[in-house]
Amino acid sequence: MKEVVEIVPARPGWYARWQLTPEVTRCYPVSLWALLEEADGTGREVIGMDCIGQWPGADDNEAGGQFVRYLYQTPDSGEPEDVDAAPIGELREDGPRLQPMTAP
Repeated sequence: MKEVVEIVPARPGWYARWQLTPEVTRCYPVSLWALLEEADGTGREVIGMDCIGQWPGADDNEAGGQFVRYLYQTPDSGEPEDVDAAPIGELREDGPRLQPMTAP
């Protein structure tokens, strides 16, 4: 089982891209990065949680969505063309969504 070793806020410009259909992708800003490690200290990986509480491998991600990749765009270059700008409360229809987290 993996354990969270460290959580840090994501800098502006990082996005998680999800494939919703073969023709449609959607990006959400990444809120935080988490460093995960196997209980025995091996197998480290970094995952990003997006602003609606999704991360690769989570059981309650947006229905039908598959994680594609993280991408970075400098804040002065604007947002990706497929960014979802809906308010967080309107993004999930099938129940409450986890709220973004920030590290102290």
